[in-house]
Amino acid sequence: MKKLVALFSASALLLGACGTTGLEGSNTEDNGEEGIESVEPEEMVVGLSVSTLNNPFFVSLEEGVVNTAEAEGTEVRTVDAQDDTAKQLNDINDLIQQEVNVLLINPVDSAAIEPAIESANSAGIPVITIDRSTEGGDVVTLVASDNVEGGEMAAQHIIDLIGEGAVTVQLEGVPGASATRERGEGFMNVAEDGLDVVDSQTANFNRSEGLTVMENMLQSNSDVEAVFAQNDEMALGALEAIEAAGLAEDIIVVGFDGNDDALEAIEAGRMDATIAQQPVEMGRIAMETAFEYFDGEEIEEYIAAPLELITNE
Repeated sequence: MKKLVALFSASALLLGACGTTGLEGSNTEDNGEEGIESVEPEEMVVGLSVSTLNNPFFVSLEEGVVNTAEAEGTEVRTVDAQDDTAKQLNDINDLIQQEVNVLLINPVDSAAIEPAIESANSAGIPVITIDRSTEGGDVVTLVASDNVEGGEMAAQHIIDLIGEGAVTVQLEGVPGASATRERGEGFMNVAEDGLDVVDSQTANFNRSEGLTVMENMLQSNSDVEAVFAQNDEMALGALEAIEAAGLAEDIIVVGFDGNDDALEAIEAGRMDATIAQQPVEMGRIAMETAFEYFDGEEIEEYIAAPLELITNE
């Protein structure tokens, strides 16, 4: 078996300088930057709101935050939104009432999260969004992969494997999530002229839904040659449906994230590729950015985490 293409190392991540938001920290003495109060790591309490911990990607993201925080004596209070926008809003309001020093938020829905961001702004609590953006409110930065580029990479890989005009279907993520929109946008940037996309449906970034949606797609489109799933969980669900239908040799599957199950499936020759993110690094960067913010350092409005096409070649 050929070795997997290596992921970019953490050293490829660059934290350059741009403008800060000017939001206030919630305690301790002024560090010299107007509007920002210094908070020592061992005194800091971090509120982490994750869209769902029923997904290995976001479990790894939380791990990156927690490990980085614990190394500096920082407390992290994690809440799991369970892919429920109303629960996420309530969770964040609870964290605001607890007077956390900073909020790290991985939104379920980029539009629906806006009131929670604005509530944090009113309370003077800085916000860093991770993996998905917000459509409103002020944030220190967004730490995320370039989802548009990743979608383009997936479509181009299908063209490279099969050729232009390949009959393709797409499994979309949670409606309203920025990652869903951006990965779909990037995919269609290339696929619109390069592939024959015959169906595109949501499976909510969920493996079991990916299985069900793919089963239905196969019934409606018997000539499918390729699948792009906007995350690996859906890709693995689609793979189960394809294998159950005896079509594993006829249909290629490309996912997005680079989670452990997907990498194992690629190494075993069952899945063709994934656009790999590094969720642990994403969490680490977000937490380190919070430390830098309270040190008065200038922070980029967007911090890009690298992507890599992973295949078994």
